[in-house]
Amino acid sequence: MKKTLLATAIAGALGVSAAAQAATVYDQDGTRLDLYGRIALGVSGGGEKAADGEPKTQGSEFRDVSSRFGLRGSQQLSSDLTAFGNFEVRPKLDEVNSEDQQVRNSYLGLRSNQFGTLQAGNFDSFYLETVSAPFDVYVDKGLEFTGGGHQARGDSIGYISPNLEGFQVYLMAKHYTGNTNSRTLGEGEGTGRMAGSPGSNSSVWNAAGGATYEIDNLRLAVGFAEDRSRGSDVEDYSALGDTFKAGETTYGASAVYEFMPGFSGRLGYEQQSDNDAKIGVGASYAINEWSFNLDYYNIRARGEHKDALNAEDFDTTRHSWAAGAYYAVSSNFDVFGEVQQADQQSISVFGDGTSEELRATRDNTYWLVGARYHF
Repeated sequence: MKKTLLATAIAGALGVSAAAQAATVYDQDGTRLDLYGRIALGVSGGGEKAADGEPKTQGSEFRDVSSRFGLRGSQQLSSDLTAFGNFEVRPKLDEVNSEDQQVRNSYLGLRSNQFGTLQAGNFDSFYLETVSAPFDVYVDKGLEFTGGGHQARGDSIGYISPNLEGFQVYLMAKHYTGNTNSRTLGEGEGTGRMAGSPGSNSSVWNAAGGATYEIDNLRLAVGFAEDRSRGSDVEDYSALGDTFKAGETTYGASAVYEFMPGFSGRLGYEQQSDNDAKIGVGASYAINEWSFNLDYYNIRARGEHKDALNAEDFDTTRHSWAAGAYYAVSSNFDVFGEVQQADQQSISVFGDGTSEELRATRDNTYWLVGARYHF
């Protein structure tokens, strides 16, 4: 099967080893089971400063870097219809008996060449699959557009249309049940606000998706991601670096173009309200065993900061950049180094025209070096 432009670009950006195929455990009479995963360890440092009086957070640290182990199965039901399932766990290999183990990318579904794919379970947002995917090329930090955990993963259902001459549609929805009483959203489930108020029995569906079109060396994408909660929406100001507001739908578009084999450029735009926007531009280059990434973002946020300045308006722009280098030692093993700096500049307060450093906590450069074994 011919790789799509995006798959080729990402494989080149992350090194030859990232494209290593899974190991087939069983393949007979139309039933197939594959084992896949990676072991990734590294040392990191820098990044966001700790607030005054808080524990140190920027020292060097030995850590697991998104290791994963998974099983992927499929069964051919007819000449056009295939049933499939996927199960994946994300352990913390640098810790003993860590509570921070995750079950990710675990779902089942049906795939038809004529009618498309229907799946349900735990999987990344289709906004990532469409708009953000060209920028999701870093081992760790570096992606500033909305990622796969935004109103996605568990309790989700999705549909992917057939590829029609390069055009494809992605639609999904995540369900928040009304049976839970006043539960706080966890990581990857939203923006940290309450999912409902005491006594609330309502439920919410958050939709996401988009469309992609590929022709020759060009890939275009548009998409959206809802961010609704049960009860009244409450804006989250826990981190001004995460500029967007709860309750408002995100819209975005991206383009990637392969100028020559191994070298591609990308451009993206994302907006969640009239004045909050992100612009990203980047490039990836691969030659022999080496590959490189470089990205820059301009991020603007305008809104209201209720705690620090008695509900005065703020207007802030920050600049974020990331770079990475990767070397494929073999088809299954690579080493890498990445750096990222997500500056948070001063916030201008409209009320009295003054400027104050409300959150200058992201000025230090984050770095990561490590190695990965793929199977």
